[in-house]
Amino acid sequence: MNKVFANAEAALDGLLFEGMTIAAGGFGLCGIPELLLQAIK
Repeated sequence: MNKVFANAEAALDGLLFEGMTIAAGGFGLCGIPELLLQAIK
């Protein structure tokens, strides 16, 4: 199983659905998954 994706959009393909709740945590600005959050939006 390959767990490496070319980008965040490819990683999220088929996983998101309308109305789902997503929790993401980090420590200040250094731990926030910026690209992932942009792709979800």
